[in-house]
Amino acid sequence: MTNMGTLFQDWRTAIESEPRNSSQPQLILTARVDYTPKGIRPGSYPTQSMQQYLDWIHVQCTGYYTPQKSNFTGAHAALYNPTGILSADYGINTWIEGGLSANKLVLSLPYFGYAWTLVNPDDNGIGAPAIGPAITTDGFMRYRGIKDRIRQHLSSVKVVYDATYVVNYCTIGTAWIGFDDVEAVKAKVFYAKEKGLRGYYVWEVPYDYNWVLSEVAASAEKENQENRRRLLLTILLPIASVFILTACMICYFQRKVIKIKGSIFRSRRSITIPQNHESNAPNLQVFSFASIKDATNNFSNANKLGEGGFGPVYKGQLHGNQEIAVKRLATTSTQGLEEFENEVSLTARLQHVNLLRVLGYCIEREEKMLIYEYMPNKSLDKYLFDPIRGYVLDWQKRVNIIEGVTQGLLYLQEYSNFTIIHRDVKSSNILLDAEMNPKISDFGMARLFNKDVCEANTGKIVGTYGYIPPEYARKGIYSMKYDVYSFGVLLLQIISGKRNTCYYGAYENLNLLEYAYELWKGGIGMEFIDPSLDDSSSSCKIMRCMQVALLCVQENPVERPSMLEVFSMLKTETMAIPTPKKPAFSVNRDENIGSSSTSRQEVYSFNDSQLSELEPR
Repeated sequence: MTNMGTLFQDWRTAIESEPRNSSQPQLILTARVDYTPKGIRPGSYPTQSMQQYLDWIHVQCTGYYTPQKSNFTGAHAALYNPTGILSADYGINTWIEGGLSANKLVLSLPYFGYAWTLVNPDDNGIGAPAIGPAITTDGFMRYRGIKDRIRQHLSSVKVVYDATYVVNYCTIGTAWIGFDDVEAVKAKVFYAKEKGLRGYYVWEVPYDYNWVLSEVAASAEKENQENRRRLLLTILLPIASVFILTACMICYFQRKVIKIKGSIFRSRRSITIPQNHESNAPNLQVFSFASIKDATNNFSNANKLGEGGFGPVYKGQLHGNQEIAVKRLATTSTQGLEEFENEVSLTARLQHVNLLRVLGYCIEREEKMLIYEYMPNKSLDKYLFDPIRGYVLDWQKRVNIIEGVTQGLLYLQEYSNFTIIHRDVKSSNILLDAEMNPKISDFGMARLFNKDVCEANTGKIVGTYGYIPPEYARKGIYSMKYDVYSFGVLLLQIISGKRNTCYYGAYENLNLLEYAYELWKGGIGMEFIDPSLDDSSSSCKIMRCMQVALLCVQENPVERPSMLEVFSMLKTETMAIPTPKKPAFSVNRDENIGSSSTSRQEVYSFNDSQLSELEPR
């Protein structure tokens, strides 16, 4: 190992003596090491040379337990281990104690796991007796393979997260699979930041399933940065509070007297609920904290339906057996306060069968909660992208959903007293009632205009990747054609069951819109369609829907149809439909567009400040 230290020094000397060319970045010198140096003879690692000459070191924190080495199930990439030293935390601390600084170390995130064969399926925790590998010859399973296996046995599989070891596991028959799912990856990213590590790396990116782990790692890093800012505020605010204590006490008592016709106070300003809403708009009820606490069984995990950027959502039951959904602003949320005020304000103006109804809100005890009608069939994405649940949505049900979403958007754009742009139309925001009727939800990012205003501009880019039109991503311009574009993406997903976060085609280099366009243009559009769908007995034809969707996602917003035109084209079989041009965010030039075609490089050319404001939801 002494020679390795000399080699590192020689490499570093060679790199620094190399003539610098401004067009070429300097080489990076790294190495990968075992999770701890203690498995090697003491003093063998040239830690001083590693510290001095390497840019960073990848610490391989995996393989502690495998089915071929252990007759007990184990966390192969445990972050912590209360029963021994086989853990990433132990290894990282050992390297630091051995002379490496934390900012030289990079933590591994494995996108794979291992499967054991249980001796007794009822004894299925970590450390359960096992008799070798399961499913594969060595038990090794990629994350995407694990998720596919879970989806095949969806009704009988429960994925468990063990926070003690920081690992996920599940049991399928006699097979026990240990792996890092969303919770484990998020915890490890937080650990790397709190420990002051250089960062983290994954093995391997292609093992991911629809970018699930990669996206949660990125969001966890963003959340960690926000926590640091909040920590700074936590330190500074107590100092400032000495000077404003009296004013705060006065504000506190004033906030206790809030009525629905009055104002909702937020921090030092108040937001007034509009009084000039439509005469038939519903009155919003002010709920007490005690009633919501009782309805949700004290916000129990058993009642939790999910969680978004605003905060957790709970199912509840009021006295009289009315079922409700409660969206509670999380204390760590950075976007929820504005969305809360926006949604309360807009709801006073909206009433339509295809829009989710907000029953009221609760603002007691500094809480911010929105109370909705409960949708028992949850959201559309739970069916579209699930190979089993997808069969529930035959073509007639999908037509009903398409028509319902179209009617809801028509109301927002044409029939309401104001023009309302939703700005976040997507499959997870289309909720389904007991009869699978759709309702558009989540108006937290919506914007309201007078009828004589056509478009607006914003410096803050918000929305969901894959549903944002190009003019908004590049220039912050939004109009009614924003929701038309999002609807076009949604319509393509409804007829295909495909996600817009994946790549398709023979070389897997086409996004969803490009793939649909190329197949449609080549006269083989049926290859894009979900094979389980049959439109033979329906007046609404799948290929007509595909052509309308491609019109909606065209690059130029002027060339996209209005929602009224979309409605007419879908309902009137004899109405002529224009030929779509190549969709937005396409790689290749379209001969119909000429110089207006946009390359993929142009799509992502907006500056860093815009990109940092784009908020996945």
